[in-house]
Amino acid sequence: MTFRHGGHRGGGWQAFATRMADKFEEEGLFERGVRFRGRVLDSNGLRLVLLSRIAESPAHGYELIKAIEEMTGGAYAPSAGMVYPLLTLLADQGLVEEQADASRKRYAITESGRTALTEEAEPLAAALDRLERVGHRAARAGASPVRRAMKNVEAALAARMGSETDRDLQLKAAAVLDEAAQKIERL
Repeated sequence: MTFRHGGHRGGGWQAFATRMADKFEEEGLFERGVRFRGRVLDSNGLRLVLLSRIAESPAHGYELIKAIEEMTGGAYAPSAGMVYPLLTLLADQGLVEEQADASRKRYAITESGRTALTEEAEPLAAALDRLERVGHRAARAGASPVRRAMKNVEAALAARMGSETDRDLQLKAAAVLDEAAQKIERL
């Protein structure tokens, strides 16, 4: 089967979409915006990456977001809206345990968590490989340091400004942001 405009033979839309995605990736066309708008990891992949990072060293949610961002050279940072519910799920599943650490929750892996990592080594390897590829593409495209910094601010606000944040803390954060905006305007 041929298409009117010289397209490829058969296979339907799914095959066409797969070929196009492969071509885009080969030619680096996904890199144009550097920041990846689509889903870099599905929730299970992110869950396993979080668990593997916690296995290396107990960490807060914000530290985990930053660690994943570092893994990709600043090209991808999972949202707090994805990370914190997954940390709660991992704790509910008994794969991590919460440790008291001032006002934040620090997560440490349990033996069940180590077992889960062993059992799910293949999907974990695929997720880590995906993050590595995203990082390589971003490095080739030259990730924007301003976008990375904006993501840092977003993650820090999400970590500190929960739904129960008091008004004084909100005002202090707003003052810091206003001051930063004024300094940028003067550049």
